[in-house]
Order: sequence, then C-alpha cells, then structure tokens
Amino acid sequence: MKRTTYVLLLTTLVILALAALTACQPATMPTVAPTPTPTSVAPTPTPAGPRELKVMTHDSFDISEEVIKAFEEKYNAKLTFLKSGDTGTALNKAILSKDAPLADVFYGVDNTFLSRALDAGIFEPYASPMLAHIPDNLKMDPENRALPVDYGDVCLNYDKTYFQEKNLAVPQTLEDLTKPEYKDLLVVENPATSSPGLAFMLATVGHFGPDKFMDFWKALRENDVLVVDDWNTAYFTHFSGSAGKGAYPLVVSYATSPAAEVYFAETPIEEPPTGAIIAPETCFRQVEFVGILKGTKNRDLAEKFVDYMLDLPFQQDIPLHMWVFPARPDAELPEVFVKFAKVAEKPAYVSPEDIAQHRDEWIKAWTEVMLR
Repeated sequence: MKRTTYVLLLTTLVILALAALTACQPATMPTVAPTPTPTSVAPTPTPAGPRELKVMTHDSFDISEEVIKAFEEKYNAKLTFLKSGDTGTALNKAILSKDAPLADVFYGVDNTFLSRALDAGIFEPYASPMLAHIPDNLKMDPENRALPVDYGDVCLNYDKTYFQEKNLAVPQTLEDLTKPEYKDLLVVENPATSSPGLAFMLATVGHFGPDKFMDFWKALRENDVLVVDDWNTAYFTHFSGSAGKGAYPLVVSYATSPAAEVYFAETPIEEPPTGAIIAPETCFRQVEFVGILKGTKNRDLAEKFVDYMLDLPFQQDIPLHMWVFPARPDAELPEVFVKFAKVAEKPAYVSPEDIAQHRDEWIKAWTEVMLR
C-alpha cells in the first residue's frame, strides 16, 4: 500500500471514531462552576474625627453647653473658644494676627469698634441666609463681613429705695445729672478702660454733639461724679442699688440689669430693687457682630457656625447667659426679660464711621478733663 493511501485511510478512521464518540455525548455539557478564590474583606472605614473650629471672643462670651453640643453633634465638630480679653483687646489680637489667624471666627466686635475691624480687613464676606430674620437697623455692614448677633442698651440705672426715701425725682435727661440735687450721686466707668464707659461717653457725644459733649462732662465733674475703671467696681462696690453696699444711687450699667437683679437674687423677689432710665438720648445701643476671619481653613464649617449663631436655638439662649437681647425679633424671650428688661426707644446715635475716626480723640479729651 502506498504511504499516501495509508495516511488517508488512517485519517478517515480517526474522523469516523470521533464522530461516533460525539454522537454518544449529551447535546450540552454541564458547566462546572470554578471554585471561588477567597478574597480579603475590606475593613470598615474608621469615621473621621471631629473638625476643630476656633472662635475668638471677648471674655464676656457665654452660652450653654447644650447649645454648643448640639452644633458639635450635628456637624461632627469641636468648638474651641478663645477668650481674648475685652472687646478692644480681642480685636487688637485679631488684627495683629490677620496674616496667620488664630481662629476661624471672631465674635464680639461691637459698633464702637466695627469700622476699625472692617478697615483692617480681617473678615471675609458672608451673606448668611439667616440674615433674612435680622432687622435692617442692626445691619451696619452692607458687605456682610460682620453680621449682627445681639444688642443691648447702656443706660443709667438707679436705686429705687434711695429716690423714694429722699422723695427725689429720678433724672430723665442727661442735663438733669448736672443739677445740684444730683450732686455726688453718680458713678461712671472710664471710657478708656470700660466698654459701658465708652458707650456712655458716646451717648453724650450723640446727644450734645462732638463740639459740646465735654461741656457736659466738665459740669459732671463739678457735680462730683465718681469715675472708676470698670463696670464691676462701679456696680458692685459703689452703686447702692445692688446689694445696697455702695453710696451712689446712680450708675452707668445696662437696661437689662434690673432683670438680672431679679434672676440672681438669693431670696426670690417680685420686683427689682433697681430701674433703668431709658428716656430719649440717654442710652447708647451696643450691637455685637460675628465674622469669618480671613484665611480660615474651615470656611464651610465657619459658615455653618455663623448660621447657627443666628438661628433660634442659639438666639434664645443669649439673654440669660450674656444679658443682652437676641438680634432676631422672633426669638422667644425668658419671662424675666419680658417683665423687667428694657429697650430704649430712642438711644443716642453716633455712626460707626465717626466713632472709628474720632474715638481716640474723644477719649483723650475726656481723660484730660476728668482724670487730670
């Protein structure tokens, strides 16, 4: 047999054998799933820790722990408050550190220092949606770098018992304070060292004018006004109406002070022993602001905190902690505020621009006359 014929015959036999084998198999072969290769289980991610938000304030800042914790829990944040002295001192620190800010937010600059803060450029603009709830008369920066949080009136306070026992009328104007019957009855704070002292001096500027207000102070000096460095000394040491220890029945304080007398009384009382004089142009309204510090690395969280300060839970916590009125008129006030805290209908007014331009000049003139 030739080799070619043999190869062809062998090939044919192989083909026939394969065909017969295929015919004996099922139409489809079952597929066997491969054994899965074990894979490592991805670990559960660890939640990120709370972000710290630093808030620079003056030393009088106070708010309840419940309100602070509510914000921290909602935004996974940790609030750190940097109390930095009185308003002027705190603002100085913020200005000096503006290229490397110490905090993300600054609260507590008021209208006596507002223009200085704005001129220094320490704040970033932020038009919070909560501004819709704030009255226009409290908004003093059209660029929304400083947003109003609260306000209060610095006014004369008087000892009710003293005036009743002496059958003496309570003074109703600044001019009254220079009359002989009020000689040696008034204690005031130094405007160079005291926020209410500065506010009261500005009330006299607003009422008498920048060219005449020192004539009033000269007359007060002749009427034996007492000047002290701070509110605590004036109110708790020299004023006769608070605990009855002092000798002066008139003091520069706040229109909310009578409400505080009731709230903090060791023995419950129905009426405050003091009153606030809120006659036209005898008070000066302080408005306090919050702003986001330029250069913050937490801009989004800072915005949330500013919103929170203007929201009702924070606003309604203000009165009994800082003894001023919340900026929002729809914030519910505690009963002691409703009954005894006052608001001046016509406070004396000096624009923030005039204050910024002349504050140091006016304080210097006051100092030369009153402390020489």
